[in-house]
Amino acid sequence: MKITWTLQDGRTHTAEVANGINMMEAAVANDITGVVGECGGSLSCATCHVYVADDWLGKTGEPEDFEDAMLDATEAERKDNSRLSCQIVADDSLDGLHLIVPAP
Repeated sequence: MKITWTLQDGRTHTAEVANGINMMEAAVANDITGVVGECGGSLSCATCHVYVADDWLGKTGEPEDFEDAMLDATEAERKDNSRLSCQIVADDSLDGLHLIVPAP
């Protein structure tokens, strides 16, 4: 499936991502600047914060309670479409997903 990130400078990067891979892993593997994933996806650092494009919000779901609390610790502004990318796992329903990397 294809996932597109809009980078902090406005450029876009599209990559093939296999089912079962979380979006933080995919971003790191594709050198997406601004998605760090310091904790390796264990939901303890908030360095993989992204904004989900509005037309994809219904498909990525809502943050669970712990993710919701971690989103309060992000460096960039938290918005209604904020998610930790380690908590979004690729499956066929997300083909074409668009994520925006927030500026710090």
